[in-house]
Amino acid sequence: MLDFDAVSKQFRGVVALDRCTFQVRPGRLTGFLGPNGAGKSTAMRAVFGLVELDSGELRWDGAAMTPATRSRFGYMPEERGLYPRMRVGDQLVYLGRLSGRSARDAGRSVDGWLERLGLLERREARLESLSHGNQQRVQLIAALVNGPDLLVLDEPFAGLDPIAMATMGELLMELAAAGTTVLFSSHQLDLVEHLCQDVVIIDQGRVVLSGVLAELRAAATERFVEVTFKEAVSDWSALGPSVERDPVHRRARVRVPADADLAALVAQARAAGAVATFTYQPPSLSELFHQAVAA
Repeated sequence: MLDFDAVSKQFRGVVALDRCTFQVRPGRLTGFLGPNGAGKSTAMRAVFGLVELDSGELRWDGAAMTPATRSRFGYMPEERGLYPRMRVGDQLVYLGRLSGRSARDAGRSVDGWLERLGLLERREARLESLSHGNQQRVQLIAALVNGPDLLVLDEPFAGLDPIAMATMGELLMELAAAGTTVLFSSHQLDLVEHLCQDVVIIDQGRVVLSGVLAELRAAATERFVEVTFKEAVSDWSALGPSVERDPVHRRARVRVPADADLAALVAQARAAGAVATFTYQPPSLSELFHQAVAA
């Protein structure tokens, strides 16, 4: 398990991390979320000793981190760091050897991952000749080649097409199910909601919300009613003052307190028109995110 314990960091008086405390648990996908400049990349770099903390502590399985500990981690930075003119297989084997593996073991691992991600035929290609999506896959293999216990990915889905996103998402779920601890950042909140069991939301260097996503949604003080109607609605006001209207699709979404009278809400919907569907749900991750960073 990865522990952030009151971690703080400033750059020339600018606060990047402000007593951040949270955990990343093994065998689970944890989404690390926040606006641009919130401190996500700084926190991730600190895990690998690339940023020296001002205070607080990072621990792995309850112990302080050492170079030997970090050799069992895998990192995919947002700014890709591979050599564009070097052959794909050669540089992945090289990176595997830097983590302490023999040339044979590193080569076996590289070939396995290249085959798994459909790149074995591009082993001898120069990285710069690959598409953006395939370069992204190679960068992921660089993080996986040492069989890491902890995998930290900074915006791994950026720029990928839907098929590539689905492939990477399935792989991350497989790794987590096999026991790997996975932390990744993303601005694609619907994707995070689909993949992750846990989330950490950071804003201006502070953790503003963290925990099990299902529990955070259930504990929210608001709910959302979504209604679709069989016919055009003539009187939207029957649904209340805070209704979000979608006349084209004959749909409305209403924010209500968690303790609202459900029977009364159904009656309000029927007063507006003939109801086709009626759903009552906790806030989505996107709604939790916007509430947390606006607080």
